[in-house]
Amino acid sequence: MKFSYVNPTQIHFGQGQIETIATSIPKDKKVLVIYGGGSIKKNGVYDQVSDALKEHTWTEFPGVEANPTVETLDKAVVIAKEQAIDYILAVGGGSVIDGAKYVAAAAKYDGDGWDILIGKHQVTDAIPLGAILTLPATGSESNSGSVITQKATQTKLPFMSPAVQPKFAVLDPDSMKTLPERQLVNGIVDAWVHVCEQYLTQPTGAMVQDGYAEALLKNLLKLAEQYGERDNNEWRSNLMWTANQALNGLIGSGVTHDWATHMIGHELTALYNVDHARSLSIIQPSLLRNQIATKRAKLEQLGSNVFGLAASSDLAERTIVEIENFYRSVQLPTELTEHGDDKAAAIDTIIKQLKTHGMVALGENQAITLEVSRQILEDAVK
Repeated sequence: MKFSYVNPTQIHFGQGQIETIATSIPKDKKVLVIYGGGSIKKNGVYDQVSDALKEHTWTEFPGVEANPTVETLDKAVVIAKEQAIDYILAVGGGSVIDGAKYVAAAAKYDGDGWDILIGKHQVTDAIPLGAILTLPATGSESNSGSVITQKATQTKLPFMSPAVQPKFAVLDPDSMKTLPERQLVNGIVDAWVHVCEQYLTQPTGAMVQDGYAEALLKNLLKLAEQYGERDNNEWRSNLMWTANQALNGLIGSGVTHDWATHMIGHELTALYNVDHARSLSIIQPSLLRNQIATKRAKLEQLGSNVFGLAASSDLAERTIVEIENFYRSVQLPTELTEHGDDKAAAIDTIIKQLKTHGMVALGENQAITLEVSRQILEDAVK
């Protein structure tokens, strides 16, 4: 293990914590509140934000999509520049927070904001931002990553920069009360795969990271089992905190990462509008089977320590089956159906997009070439 770790985001966790934004954002800052489709006006969050900001000067930008597009976000960038916004508050799930990070960075750049996603511009400066989390899944509220889509080219790409790490994040489980069922189960699986991308690689001897990752995975299994009890504060609080811890940098410090499931899954979302979590549940089992030779040891560890499976020569294979069963237990798919009837054409299109986006050597060993991705997709696309 060799790493440097810091997480400067201040977390305000628990019921009633939205009021803390009144003091978390300096009163002399002009605030742009960014949110999504308006659900925050139905669940009371918008009113709480309005009340907390009553002594601030602020304006708003609604309408950020479930997979935030640069076409929409660039309109917010114009507002940020024209109105000299000097603080951004994202109110929503990972998509809204990711979008706010893009706005915060692009507003400090004179060129085309998409340059950030294609690596033409490296982000070193951004408008400060905070977040109020309403949908636990991505961990974006306390990390420095963002994923943005360009609708015109069906391209979905990530960027990372310490400059867009939120200064604070409010995690109030009451904000989850009106979430649709689909978004709740998506959050469980999204967090699960986030942990797997940092854990299901190769043995590293990192006892804290492995043990913490396994605790988070067991939490998610338990939350899925207790899904019938989801309408209580304890269930909501545990999902919100588990999803946060899954991707705040801690369990990934000093260990090998994968992220191939995410990179291939992004193409399914961009091309076929598949929910992000569903793209992961579709791709991951096929990818694990394809890469089982190099992932066997960690799959066996997962099977034993998380699923409680007995040792056997096929423990890794049985573990993958358990992962599939877990996804199906919360009604998430393990194969792609949104692509239409032409399987070969769909796979060709996805491979073409992967090549265009430079995703030609994925995984912890850079061993998932375009041909290997094709094999994975042939198993996942029915």
